[in-house]
Amino acid sequence: MYEQGVQALQRHAYAEAERLLESVLTRYPDEKELHERVRLYLNVCRRQAKPRTPEPQTVEERLYAATLAINGGRHDEAISHLRLVRDEDPDNDYALYMLGVAHAQRGEHVEALAHLERSIALNPENRALAMRDPDLDILREDESFQATLDEAARQGHARRGARARPPR
Repeated sequence: MYEQGVQALQRHAYAEAERLLESVLTRYPDEKELHERVRLYLNVCRRQAKPRTPEPQTVEERLYAATLAINGGRHDEAISHLRLVRDEDPDNDYALYMLGVAHAQRGEHVEALAHLERSIALNPENRALAMRDPDLDILREDESFQATLDEAARQGHARRGARARPPR
């Protein structure tokens, strides 16, 4: 059975190999040395049998994957995708905003606030989003969060005031 399992593995018949190798474990419980090799091959079978999802390649694909990861509570995965976006497009306010959300969800307030501040500086509309985003509720009690939002509001008013002045 062991040999048949290894042969099936070599043919890439992973389900068959797994079935045969599993039977070695159950039929020969005293063969401890054999079990080590069988478990190694079973790990290969299981890893190869998993459907592979291609890694996102474009900024849009990475943003989508990060959104799914955040919604699924996989914040490390989201941050990984978003860092790639940030590296490729440092002024992508949406990626920076989402980095703020992911870090906030992990309890990393300093990192979250830094990303949110940069996101709001790039796109002042992100301030309004941050004010009502339930994903940022964890930051609501943090004085720095409110200070970041207040500072963004002051800068937004200053910019609008500067634009309203007629040229000399």
